[in-house]
Amino acid sequence: MRIWLSKNSDVPLREQLATQILLGIVSEDLKPGQKLPSTRELAHRYDIHSNTVSAAYRELAHRGWVEFRKGSGVYVRDRVADAPADATLDLDQLISTLFQIARERGYSVREIQAHVKRWLEAQPPDHFLVIESDVEMRNVLIAEIEEATGFRALGSSIRDCAKPEALAGAAPVAMYGVAEQVRAALPPEVSCLFLKLRSVPASMAGQQRPSPDSLVTVVSRWPEFLKWSHTMLVAAAIDPDALSLRDARERGWQKGLEQSAMVITDALTARRLPSGCRARVFRIIADSSIDELIKLKSSS
Repeated sequence: MRIWLSKNSDVPLREQLATQILLGIVSEDLKPGQKLPSTRELAHRYDIHSNTVSAAYRELAHRGWVEFRKGSGVYVRDRVADAPADATLDLDQLISTLFQIARERGYSVREIQAHVKRWLEAQPPDHFLVIESDVEMRNVLIAEIEEATGFRALGSSIRDCAKPEALAGAAPVAMYGVAEQVRAALPPEVSCLFLKLRSVPASMAGQQRPSPDSLVTVVSRWPEFLKWSHTMLVAAAIDPDALSLRDARERGWQKGLEQSAMVITDALTARRLPSGCRARVFRIIADSSIDELIKLKSSS
C-alpha cells in the first residue's frame, strides 16, 4: 500500500497517516491479519518522527482497526472475529484525505468537485423519500413502506422536498393526491413515484364482521385515518354506536383496548398496541404501488 504525506499541509501528519491506513483497511488493500510496517520502518521511509507513527497506530488501535501483538508488531484487526469498532468511519477525515491526495496529484478544486458530483449522481438511491406535508400521514406511509420493502424511508414536506440535503441519495415517492404540488416543487430532472390509495373493498377484504353488539375501536395518531375508517365502517353497516374513535396522541389511549372485539388501526400505531388486542391494520398504499416500490428498490 502506498502512502502520501504532505509536511506542508494543515492536516497533521498523524491524521494523514492514520486515515490512509484506515482507507487501506476499508478498501481491503490491507487484509485482516496482515502485519503493518514497524514504527521505525515507516518513520525512516517517510522521514517523519517515530512518535508520529506510534500516535497513528495507537489511534487506529483505540478505534479497533489494528491491534498490537506483544513482541510481534502491529496487525490489521480481524473485523469478523472481533467486536465491532468505530461505527462511523470518520467521514470528514476520509474526505479530507481524498482531497489532499487529489491536490497533490495536480488536480484542481474545480476538477475534484466535478468528478465527485458525477460520482454522487451515479450512485443508486439508498432510501425512499416520502413527500407529504401532513406529518402524521407521512409517518404512517413511512411505516408501511419500510415494512413492505425492508428499505429505509425518510420524510419531507412538499415545501422542503427540493432541498439538496433532502434529495441526496433519495428515491422520491408521494401519493397521487398531491402529484401536482410535488411535481411543481421538485426540480424538473428529478422523478417521483406516485402511489395509489388502497380501495375500500381491498381494505375490507378478508375482514370478519363483528357481531352487531360488539365494540369496535379505531385508533390512530392521524385524524384523517379516524374519519376515513369511521366512514368506511359505517358504510359497511357497522352500527355507529358500536364504534369508538381514539386519538393515539392523547394520554391513556391504550387503556382497555383488549376489551374491544376489533381494533382498527394503521401500520404505525399497530406497533404500540397492547398485547392481546384483536387488531386489524387498514393500509393506505395499494398493493400495485407496493409492487412498484419493491421493483424500484430492487433496481437500486
